[in-house]
Formats: sequence, C-alpha cells, structure tokens
Amino acid sequence: MDWDKLRIFHAVADAGSLTHAGDVLHLSQSAVSRQVRALEESLNATLFHRHARGLILTEQGELLFDATRAMAKRLDAAAARIRDSEEEVFGQLRVTTTIGLGTLWLAPRLPKLYEQYPDLNIELMLEERVLDLPMREADVAIRMKEPSQADLIRKKLMAVRMQLFASKEYLELNGHPAAIEDIGEHRLVCQNTNSPQVGASSNLVGHLMTYDVKSTLMVNNYFGVLQAVANYLSQDFPNLVRVLPDVQSVEVPVYLAYPEELRHSKRISAFRDFVQEEIIAYRKQMKDQSVS
Repeated sequence: MDWDKLRIFHAVADAGSLTHAGDVLHLSQSAVSRQVRALEESLNATLFHRHARGLILTEQGELLFDATRAMAKRLDAAAARIRDSEEEVFGQLRVTTTIGLGTLWLAPRLPKLYEQYPDLNIELMLEERVLDLPMREADVAIRMKEPSQADLIRKKLMAVRMQLFASKEYLELNGHPAAIEDIGEHRLVCQNTNSPQVGASSNLVGHLMTYDVKSTLMVNNYFGVLQAVANYLSQDFPNLVRVLPDVQSVEVPVYLAYPEELRHSKRISAFRDFVQEEIIAYRKQMKDQSVS
C-alpha cells in the first residue's frame, strides 16, 4: 500500500470529511477524493459510507484506521525522540492524571515549570480512565497505583492516605465528631463507590457508610469532594480542618510512569524533576509547620 495514500486516508477517517481533511493536508477536496478512491481500488474494498453529512468508516475502513492510528502514534514517538536529541526542552508533552490530582494539585503548580521552560507546551489530560502509554495515548502519567504494564519506566513519587476533612464553617455550625460512631449525625460528602477511584478510597467510604449516615452527597470524582480528599491537598486548602484523625485509609502509592522508548526524553526528564522538586518542597513545608 502507498504510504501517501494511507496518510490521506488517515486524515479523512480522523476528520470524517474530505473537506476538513483537505484543509489539514493543504490539498483540494478533489485531490483527497481521488487518493481515497485509488486506495479503495487497490484494496478492492469500500472504506467509507458516503452521505450528505460526511463520511462513516465501513468495517474494512475501521480495520485500516486502527492500523494507521497505531502507525501515526509510532511515528509521533519517533519524532519525539528525534526532537529530544536536542539540548533544549521544548515542544508538546501530554500528561495524564486523575481529575482531582490534576486540577487541585498539579495545574496550579505548572506556572513554575513554564518559568523554567517557556517553550514547553503541556497538554493536561484529566480523566479517571488509565490511558495506554505504550500506545502513546499520553507521554507521561501520574497515577495513584503502580502501573501494571511491563514496558514502562515507573518511579514512586510519594504515598498518601485518604482522610476526613470539614470546613471551619461547617464545624462551627455542627460541632466536631468525637468518635467514628458520631459520623452518622453529620453530612458526608464523598465519591460514589461505583465511580472509578483507588481501592483505598472506596474501602474507606464503604466503612463510613456502615454507620448509617443520614445525609450524604455522592460525587463522581474527587474534584467536588474536599471533605474526603487525600492529605496532599490539605496544605492548599487551609479552610479545611481534619476530623477524626484516627480514621484514614491505608497508604496509596503515587507513581510517575512513561514509556521505555522515552527514557532519554528531555521533556520527560524536565517534568519528572519538576514534580519531584514540588513534592520535596511540600514535605519540607509540612515538616516546618508540624515543628512550629
């Protein structure tokens, strides 16, 4: 198969339109259409269903698009390695992590990274789904569990525990729970146990619910759950007060991971060092506060 025709097919399949693909490729719609038609003839297969609103892949088209998508990701990886042979840190770095960690902890700290590397472009991909790093869905991940894939480089950044917090205003109105048994008389805000989350959080919430909590608010991610948030966030939200300090989850490891093929990436190294420095600074701040 002709590489150029495959490139054009991939652009059309990705855009769902001959016109949009032509804009991306800087080709006329007729030129794109001719190339796709020639590819279909060489394969003796129909790759698209054509209708007034655009193009839809046929079953054969889906098979070919899966192949060209994998090729594109491998080419992106090769291009990244070539760019990383330079001394300067620049270009795009796709970082994936959970919604809570990315929004509440990582994003506010990224301006410091941009001060060091103004030509670095971060694409922050926040979702609970674990993206496939070897397939280049992202370049680097920060996750609250050890990655299971063998072809990844991983580094344990820290360990956190899920704990209970309340706002100062809430405690002034409702009082402090003195024991775990008192939790049933308070309003509990937590992540829904059916939502994607680390097992330690789910287990803690399940345990709390055994005390017949009468008033609850279930949220589908950590972003809206500051009362049941991990301890690394309490430093950033001084209005939160920890309650029932004996109640907490088991330790949850936090790992940074990236594909083996990006081992020598200067963008990855810059981001890894930045995250580690931020964690060290946080630990020092926490230690200084405990002493004072």
